[in-house]
Amino acid sequence: MMETLYTVSTWILPALLAITLHEAAHGFAAWRLGDDTARLAGRLSLNPLRHIDPMGTVVLPAMLLLVKAPFLFGWAKPVPVDMRNLPSPRRDMALVAAAGPGINLAQAFIAMLLFHLLPLFGDTVDLWVARNLNNAININIILCIFNLIPVPPLDGGRVAVGLLPLALARPLARLERYGMVLLLILLLAVPLVASQFGIDWNPLFELITPIIVGLRDILLVLSGHDG
Repeated sequence: MMETLYTVSTWILPALLAITLHEAAHGFAAWRLGDDTARLAGRLSLNPLRHIDPMGTVVLPAMLLLVKAPFLFGWAKPVPVDMRNLPSPRRDMALVAAAGPGINLAQAFIAMLLFHLLPLFGDTVDLWVARNLNNAININIILCIFNLIPVPPLDGGRVAVGLLPLALARPLARLERYGMVLLLILLLAVPLVASQFGIDWNPLFELITPIIVGLRDILLVLSGHDG
């Protein structure tokens, strides 16, 4: 029980920051591009309570922790954006979508830089701080890469819709109503069914894990951890 509580204590802050800043970044980007819908709705706030989705921010991550899943995943309430207020709707929506993964990438890099400050902490807290930083790196890189999968309603899907020719963008945009269901099937249902046959298989994470590892290695070198 104590070990579980300790593990949870090292995930709460990294997970809240990763998910909260991801959504706030969407709102801030939209505001800077001319749409103040998110600002008027109070979604530029860094208060996690403004962004928490009960299922995606609390229940699902808690379940993944309790079953000791090899990854932590979640989401917050979508930030409202009115495309009609954007000067160039397709381009600007792509920029708004990219802001979320971008802030996750920045958080992972900052956490790596903060590892250099660990000697400043006493022996009683440095391991706890290190685990928080390591979890911040992991969840932010996972959220960054996962959200860049080019399937709406993920950010990567919206970026693709904004960049592709209309002939390709329109059918891709129509996938939005089914995209999250498909992703959850691949993320949760397929591994669960496979496990019933004694098979450890998560097709989605097998696809993105090499990218996650490669990005982590690049950031480690850039942050001075190349030894």
